[in-house]
Amino acid sequence: EKKLLCHIYTRPEELSIYTELYITEGGTAEVNDEHEVRQIETASRKPDRPEITIRQEDLFKASPERDDQIRTVLTKGVAGIGKTVITQKYSLDWAEDKANQDIQFIFPFTFRELNVLNEEKFSLVGLVHHFFTEIEEAGICSLEDFRVVFIFDGLDECRLPLNFHKTTILTDPRKSTSVDVLLINLIRGKLLPSAHLWITTRPAAANQIPHDYVDMVTEVRGFTDPQKEEYFRKRFRDEEQASRIISHIKTSRTLHIMCHIPVFCWITATVLENVLKTREGGELPKTLTEIYIHFLVVQAKVKKVKYDGGDETDPHWSPENRKVIESLGKLAFDQLQKGNLIFYESDLTECGIDIRAASVYSGVFTQIFKEERGLYQDKVFCFIHLTVQEFLAALHVHLTFINSGLNLMEEQQTTSMWSKLFNKSNLQTLQKSAVDKALQSPNGHLDLFLRFLLGLSLQTNQTLLRGLLTQTGSSSQTNQTLLREKIINLFHCLNELNDGSLVEEIQQSLRSGRLSRDKLSPAQWSALVFILLSSEKDLDVFDLKKYSASEEALLRLLPVVEASNKALLTHCNLSERVYKALSSVLGSQCSSMIELDLSYNSLENSELEFLSSGLKNPQCKLNTLRLSQCNLSVKSFEALSSVLCSSRLRELDLSCNNIWDSEVKLLSSGLESPQCTLNMLRLSHCNLSERSCEALSSALSSQSSSLKELDLNNNSLQDSGVKCLSVSLQSPHCTLETLRLSGCFLSERSCEALSSVLSSQSSSLRELDLSNNDLKDSGVKLLSTALQSPHWKLNTLRSDQRIFFSSNDVTNQLKLIKCEFFPFIFVS
Repeated sequence: EKKLLCHIYTRPEELSIYTELYITEGGTAEVNDEHEVRQIETASRKPDRPEITIRQEDLFKASPERDDQIRTVLTKGVAGIGKTVITQKYSLDWAEDKANQDIQFIFPFTFRELNVLNEEKFSLVGLVHHFFTEIEEAGICSLEDFRVVFIFDGLDECRLPLNFHKTTILTDPRKSTSVDVLLINLIRGKLLPSAHLWITTRPAAANQIPHDYVDMVTEVRGFTDPQKEEYFRKRFRDEEQASRIISHIKTSRTLHIMCHIPVFCWITATVLENVLKTREGGELPKTLTEIYIHFLVVQAKVKKVKYDGGDETDPHWSPENRKVIESLGKLAFDQLQKGNLIFYESDLTECGIDIRAASVYSGVFTQIFKEERGLYQDKVFCFIHLTVQEFLAALHVHLTFINSGLNLMEEQQTTSMWSKLFNKSNLQTLQKSAVDKALQSPNGHLDLFLRFLLGLSLQTNQTLLRGLLTQTGSSSQTNQTLLREKIINLFHCLNELNDGSLVEEIQQSLRSGRLSRDKLSPAQWSALVFILLSSEKDLDVFDLKKYSASEEALLRLLPVVEASNKALLTHCNLSERVYKALSSVLGSQCSSMIELDLSYNSLENSELEFLSSGLKNPQCKLNTLRLSQCNLSVKSFEALSSVLCSSRLRELDLSCNNIWDSEVKLLSSGLESPQCTLNMLRLSHCNLSERSCEALSSALSSQSSSLKELDLNNNSLQDSGVKCLSVSLQSPHCTLETLRLSGCFLSERSCEALSSVLSSQSSSLRELDLSNNDLKDSGVKLLSTALQSPHWKLNTLRSDQRIFFSSNDVTNQLKLIKCEFFPFIFVS
């Protein structure tokens, strides 16, 4: 049977040097509206963790871990990460009989195409016939008879009103309605429930589809470090040239991080290939601004030679080219302010661009500005990547200020006579406005635009643009006073300005060990944060005392705390405002923290209440919390009980706190919650009594108990307390494997109860610590009798007394793998 390849636009150039991208399972469809370069930089700081990778051909196949069928997959990824290429590769492999031969039809759509049908009405079958005429020509009018995959690429570009709460139900694939109603019912599963759906989106738009209708969320991670090298070695067949380029990219932290994005790898390769041809032995560009200026120059040269019939030595910035770039820059800036990445005829008209001229631009500047046509003939325009739009937007703002004195970054865009006559060349006013505006953005959407704008002020970069700039601006002192008092992103701007003086100053303090003694200015704190976050080493342990055990230091270093796996904040005398800030860090989706040590800080008031909101946040990844000697109060335990019911905590250390029986009850109620995930609880030196054991016993025998290790060392539990615990230890619901009872004032009477536990079929105990108790030999003999039981599972036992084994049962003697602190006595 001949299979129809319904629709693949073209075979992309990227597929000829295709480097396999990872699709990873997991995550949520929650919104992340941070600037995507920030997301890439954040991801680069996190240590690699095991993730479930999925091959494209297995996307809709149920795994052994999940019984339900996968109908709808939502794939997230930042712009340019390779989402579209992956869907095209999926379709191409199917069409060439390389994969997914159980699928009969793949129908790839883009939301760009569907947007222009907003006023039209179609049935689902009619929509397929409209885009894929081969299906209509083959006389196929019933899709229910086939195994079908619909691909919807670019949810973030959707301009259809996707209202899942108010849309009427539609089940007939032959009934006409609006395109948005068709999509909603297809996603809901009301329409053609047998079909599979693959939807791609940027992270900021992931929540447009309710999670109830998504069976699996995946993410395209972009290139790993080895894949970056693989790409460049495929791109450059000359081994020496490829090695030089790879080595150069590694020397620039910014370029190396950005090459996580495949499109940026392509831009970088295009630029460096050209520079190596034209500048033999010269210095290669190392900042983002330099890369994008060179990219613009390369495209201008291509137009001059290929389309205008010129020579490579001719000036590439002709008046016509200048006009094109100015028009594209204006469009880029106006649409960036509106948050638009794709443009229709109406958008271009608003910016004063003639639609015929736009088609010319997309014909000659195809690597910058693309015109796309779906099978429906309306035109769609976009820049090849968000970063290209941001660069051209910055160039437009820079050119406008240089040429006319007009500051587009100010709310009131007025041009004074003073600026016209004297201030054209002073960029500091423009830069200050841009910095202030960028800092007002909560999600950093102007961060990269700002880096480009500041980078353009460098004389070396203005030299590269000679011919496009009719005048140049002065940049000699713009970075001396303006940027140093600003936040972390501005250090990337300093990089674009090639100014590393402040960073070097702090690095010297770090190397000399003076940092913990020096009083740092706000700018120096920001520099320290930038250095720590830019370090190629994984941010494993953050120890505040290494820098300064003060509240001010902690608040200024919170971005580093957020990026670290483990935070040591002991002996810091922290106030409530710090706990509020820490709560915010714990609840951040960018947080990497899995262990927090707050021991030896006073938490007797509302501190733990503030912290608990972050701990209960679904984004919180913390699994270990240490609160040793923190003067915990009833309020603290109320907060902890609530946290245990709704967090990911696996280990909780409450040692050396004076805990009352009523507070143990509060703790136990949290432990009994079905949502509690705690595996290890430390309560040594807590003045617990035998009455505390009643509450703990209830928690251990709870049907939802998850505790594996319980440390009760150095508490006056006495024999009655252990007897109470022993009942729960024999419960079939008890999962405890390690019990520490050192220094608990136990006698031989406790051994009788524990012997019963050790010989119980339902006991899970593997390790038992009875050291520093007066068990006497008679008590230990009672324990020895349990060794004869076939249900004995213990492999570590600590005691101060001798233990007696019967030499007649060698097999059972070997069950005790490790006995500590006492000798063996064999008796016949």
